[in-house]
Amino acid sequence: MPDLDHDRLKTLERAFDAFNRHDGAGVMETMTEDIVFDAAAGSEICGRRIKGAADVRAAFETTFAMFPDVSWECTRHAVFGDRGVSEWIFRATTKDGSRIEAEGCDLFCFRGDKICSKSAFRKDRPQQPAKAIGAAAS
Repeated sequence: MPDLDHDRLKTLERAFDAFNRHDGAGVMETMTEDIVFDAAAGSEICGRRIKGAADVRAAFETTFAMFPDVSWECTRHAVFGDRGVSEWIFRATTKDGSRIEAEGCDLFCFRGDKICSKSAFRKDRPQQPAKAIGAAAS
């Protein structure tokens, strides 16, 4: 694997480690200042487009606040030149206790060893019932 591909793979690993720590600053260290993030949902053909480090960080931190237990279980990262993909399982609990659990992926573009665009795709799976108290302890 060429050195830059290796560096970009490590960037994806660092980004998802930071996402799972709910560390907005850590996530943004892996991205360019002019990052473009296309969220999975929204009214635009691309979902919802968010531009620039400050606004993208705010969007990520809103997700962390909305879902205090949110996580992305990465099942695979791959890099192909200036493109990358991460496959994951998104898990979170809503305020009413129901669960979101769905597969998804991100498509990335890189500039150097930093992410300059991130486009998220997630399965449109209905929310799952809240876990029973006894089941959560097992």
